[in-house]
Amino acid sequence: MHSPILQAIACIVLSSLGMSAAHADGARMPAKILSSYTVECAACHTAYPPGMLPAKSWQRIMKGLDQHYGSDASLDAKTVAEIGQWLQTHAGTYKRVSEEPPQDRLTKSAWFERKHRNISSVVWSLPSVKSAANCAACHTGTEQGFFDDDHLQRPAGLSAHQTRAGND
Repeated sequence: MHSPILQAIACIVLSSLGMSAAHADGARMPAKILSSYTVECAACHTAYPPGMLPAKSWQRIMKGLDQHYGSDASLDAKTVAEIGQWLQTHAGTYKRVSEEPPQDRLTKSAWFERKHRNISSVVWSLPSVKSAANCAACHTGTEQGFFDDDHLQRPAGLSAHQTRAGND
């Protein structure tokens, strides 16, 4: 039972468990998605994975729902507490989200701007996109928290020039 092959297999399994746990603190949705989060937040915009923002950003967002980026997104106290606790539990803690973005806007974070630096401002204003906050316009796996290049689609309304520029 102490053969080098079994030890190697055990190391591979343990390493993969560590990688998946580390990867969970990021763009992926937690395994158990809070239904009230999906119902309340995804009604108006992408239900962002909590790991995309640090805990302090989520705290401020939940405390300011009456002035939520120009809208009144107020909820009853029980729902605020429930969603707030879930966001805190799953908030990002890794290097990419260690800095709180300006105005707690995911789209103003350094990593978001770096990943989208080649996107023309014209693309953000397309009717099929509307704003940088509409992740689902280009990322087909947003409900599961998939934002990588393997889950991309070109939004409707891109000109031939914009399509070619995106292939560079």
